[in-house]
Amino acid sequence: MSLSRARAGVQARFEAKSRARETALGRARQAIRRCANAIRAVHRGELDAADALLTEARQLLDVAESVLAAHPDVYYAGFLQDAQKEYAEARATRALVAGEALPVPEDVGVGDAPYLNGLAETVGELRRHLLDVLRAGDLAHADELFASMEEIHALLADVDYPDAITGGLRRSTDVARAVIERTRSDLTLTTIQRDLADALRRGGAEHAEEPRNRAGDHG
Repeated sequence: MSLSRARAGVQARFEAKSRARETALGRARQAIRRCANAIRAVHRGELDAADALLTEARQLLDVAESVLAAHPDVYYAGFLQDAQKEYAEARATRALVAGEALPVPEDVGVGDAPYLNGLAETVGELRRHLLDVLRAGDLAHADELFASMEEIHALLADVDYPDAITGGLRRSTDVARAVIERTRSDLTLTTIQRDLADALRRGGAEHAEEPRNRAGDHG
């Protein structure tokens, strides 16, 4: 019995699959780096630079998805979904920090599970930006960012399906909730400190007026 024909066929298919995997893996890693740099640019207020990096990331993902289209077992191995998640996170962070509407999965061009897990990680990026905003004294903008964080968590909490479908979303949601509670504490403390400082300033101004008023009465 000769297995040479079977061997040749198996080797050819595995070789094609391996080449596709290596190409897609390289593109996915590059896309993740572009997304990380885009998020850093967003926090610096460099939105044009962030948009350029996100465009590059989308192009890299398109190549990875294309070469794996004929290999669904490799497509869903996990590394491509990780890159899609990072892209969804970067797109959401860019939109919300800029005060724009949150893009939906169809606009981002990723699956539902990577999209939702990307949103969960966006909560951490919004906290980072919120703290920067608080340090700058813009409490109103901080409140807006916190509202976005809560809206994201409400969406995630409503998705009650097995982790095999959602890509481990339950854990990501728990982490997001913990981040929100820490942020709530920071925001509340800052509000109390601001109100106290305002009250002290008003009190000081009133006390400063009293001597002048008494001097006027004596005059």
